[in-house]
Amino acid sequence: MAGYRQIGISEKALSINLDPRIYGSFAEIGAGQEVSANFFSAGGASGTIAVTTSAYDMKISDSVYGASQRYVAEPRLMTMLDKEYSNLETKLQHRAKESMFFSFANTVEVLNYYKTNKGHGWIGLRFQLNPETPPNDCVLHVIMHDNDSLMQQKALGRIGVNLIYGIYHYAQDPELFINSLLDGLGHGRIEIDMLRLTGPDFERIDNRLLTMQLVKNGLTDAAMFGPEGNVLQASQALYKKNILMIRGRFRPLTHVNLDMLKMGLKEFRKEEDIEVDRIQILFELTLKDLSAEGKIDEKDFLDRVDIICSLGYTVMISNYQKYYTLVSNLSDSVRNRKLGVILGVDNLRQIFEDKYYDRLKGRLLEAFGILFGRNVKLYVYPALNEDGTMRTIENIQLEDEPLYHLLNYLKDTQKIEEIQCSNKDILNIFSNDVVQKIKEGKEGWEFMVPSIVANRIKENRLFGCKEESISNSN
Repeated sequence: MAGYRQIGISEKALSINLDPRIYGSFAEIGAGQEVSANFFSAGGASGTIAVTTSAYDMKISDSVYGASQRYVAEPRLMTMLDKEYSNLETKLQHRAKESMFFSFANTVEVLNYYKTNKGHGWIGLRFQLNPETPPNDCVLHVIMHDNDSLMQQKALGRIGVNLIYGIYHYAQDPELFINSLLDGLGHGRIEIDMLRLTGPDFERIDNRLLTMQLVKNGLTDAAMFGPEGNVLQASQALYKKNILMIRGRFRPLTHVNLDMLKMGLKEFRKEEDIEVDRIQILFELTLKDLSAEGKIDEKDFLDRVDIICSLGYTVMISNYQKYYTLVSNLSDSVRNRKLGVILGVDNLRQIFEDKYYDRLKGRLLEAFGILFGRNVKLYVYPALNEDGTMRTIENIQLEDEPLYHLLNYLKDTQKIEEIQCSNKDILNIFSNDVVQKIKEGKEGWEFMVPSIVANRIKENRLFGCKEESISNSN
């Protein structure tokens, strides 16, 4: 990022237009032809644009790209890219030796006249970085926050130019590329909650790190990827799902973490307003828990994620330090579906501390209105005192007497439920102790984590695991 100079949208579009190697097509549906319009207005567009398409009518769109049930969706975008890029390759063979072909496409829903919807869209670019080479794909999902449809259209036009320019100038510097996507856009106008780069020129790119960069650099507050490391778009992945979420550092995943999940899931499945076959389990990490001295250790991040994914779970990383902000975001994705949150009793005590809500006018009560005003339930796991007794909801220590009345109300209305520990002995396990033992080569840490986690740590030398530790355990 050192020495980076933000370039204006018109300057970027003109630079692309004047590059004789870059040549391609635009297909835009749902927000006008705002991206291609920037290239036309910059001048010299004939040097870049082979064709522009805007199939607004559904019948026309279906005749070009085939019938579809959902038009503003990733599958529709990929169909558009397939069709448009194939058209270029077929009809422009005479330019293949000197041109880097691209096809830009988007399918978007901007704010309607009555403002009853939420502007969002899928944007894609299929492109070559060298002539006569296989193409790559860049796919992203955007959420538009402007409260005016015209402003949303203009923002979309800018992000499209930034995408094309960034691919051809910053592709080898992923963080610079990601940050350049919002050039010329004020803070908070557009959110990018999913980005994926694939293709022969990006085989070394880990899309999980790109996902983390989106959150780290403020392009979105939360992003997700699945067990196979595939990047997910939250509202699409969580559509009509009942979410059960557990938050933690997971450095590494221990018996306690999995027991919390097992016992929480046992109770969650009993809820009357969920479909058991539509439960989505989420392991959520915050950037704060990924950072040390203000920096994020990318290898350490991937080590933790690899372990979680190896067990078949989906991961979310977020900037949500407060539970009420996390719940508010997830509730927007699942609408009225059930959302369960598993947490320890000490985390519940912190939720009841008013000092954490000094930025809210209504302080704790406003936060609780957001947290519990939806179809949300907290499942609270016990902890162990030094004398061997248990800390539970029943003996939790709160700051003020009136808070106990609030806690009892939330219990009585089934917004908070205590869950049991299946084995009291595991409550002595702490992830920091596990990592310390691993680094020092001490025995016994293997019994503090599930066997599949222990094997993964040894095989990949995670968390400072040494060769002699592996030899001793064998």
